[in-house]
This record gives sequence, structure tokens and C-alpha cells, in this order.
Amino acid sequence: MKKLFLTAFMLVGLVFSTQAQDISENALGLRLGDNDGFGGEISYQRGLSDNNRLELDLGWRNSKDVDAIKLAGLYQWVWNIDGGFNWYAGVGGGLGTWNYNKNGYKDDGSFFFAAGDIGIEYLFDIPLQLSLDFRPEIYFGGDYADYNDNFGPDIALGIRYRF
Repeated sequence: MKKLFLTAFMLVGLVFSTQAQDISENALGLRLGDNDGFGGEISYQRGLSDNNRLELDLGWRNSKDVDAIKLAGLYQWVWNIDGGFNWYAGVGGGLGTWNYNKNGYKDDGSFFFAAGDIGIEYLFDIPLQLSLDFRPEIYFGGDYADYNDNFGPDIALGIRYRF
């Protein structure tokens, strides 16, 4: 009986150990969404362990009236669903600066924010990763937070090259 329990325990352990994530050491690409007026972001992911990673996103806006830049950093936990599908959740924050100039009215400022992140991704057999995520952001500081009601939800599609 003891041998049966020991064998079953080892078999269950083997099954769970083979479900390790296929997190790349590095992934670089674009995160395309509304991003609260910033549009697309350059996105970099760095694998920290088998199921944790760091994501850094740089968004910018350069238009006729508004110039802005925003840097976000998120710590993410990744779980395998099946095959190349993973889902992930994370927390983090960031900072940014903006400059508004229209019809002689000028204003500028800086801000920081707290963010959460939840999404799903697919890792192809080639070094390509597609993701869809939701990232709510809560803004603090300056007129930017007042202008945006202190809250900015963002849904984005990510495409990254894994290496």
C-alpha cells in the first residue's frame, strides 16, 4: 500500500513538473491599444523565472497639440492553459510627462500611475508571441490626472519577437 501511494505521489509530481512555462528570456515588440491617448507602445519582456517576468512599455504621443511620453513597468505571473496558450496577471506602475500647446494656450506636467494587468497569450512554434490584455491605470499628480478622471482602462493587442 505504501508503494502504491509513493508511486502515485511521484506520478502526480512528474505530471505537474512537465507543465512548466515556456517563458522566453527576452521578447521585444509592440503593444497596440488606446493606451489612454498614447496609442502604441514599444514593449519589452524579460523572463525572471519559469513563471514570472518583467514587462516594460514605452508609449509616446507626438501630435500637433500634444506631446507626451509614458513608461510603464509590470511584474507578471504566467500560467499555462494548454500547449502554447498562457494567461497572465500582473501589477506595477509608471510615470510620464506631457506638454499641451494649442491656440496660444500652453500647459505641461508630469504624472505617475499604478497599474494592474490581466491577459492571454499564444506562443507560436516560431519565435512569435501574440497577446491580448486589459490594463487599468490609476493616475496621480498634476493636471493630467484631473483631465483623465484619475482612471484609464486600456485593452491592447501585443505582438513580440521572442529571443
